[in-house]
Amino acid sequence: MAEMKKETEEKIERLQLLEQNLQSFLVQRQTFQSQLMEVDSALTELEGTDAAYKIVGNIMVAASKDKLKEDLGQKKEVLALRIKTLEKQEQQLRERASKTQSEILKEIENK
Repeated sequence: MAEMKKETEEKIERLQLLEQNLQSFLVQRQTFQSQLMEVDSALTELEGTDAAYKIVGNIMVAASKDKLKEDLGQKKEVLALRIKTLEKQEQQLRERASKTQSEILKEIENK
């Protein structure tokens, strides 16, 4: 009986760790989604202007509109890929957490 209790406690600790990891992924994904929205907004603004500027360090410098579009497009692709990867990892963690939670509940009910 004591062995089963220890095993259940270990599963509970694992579940807590999974939930912490899920929270971390969620924060990362939200950060990337926010950056993606900023990139989309910048691309939209570039369409309506002839002059383009880029922030480098603490200063703003004139830049080629086409080069900025290219850079922002690449950044958008990278962010979209990171978000997709995080979503997959998040889904896998959710499945593992759900499975672990079910196991814990079964063990608690059987006591």
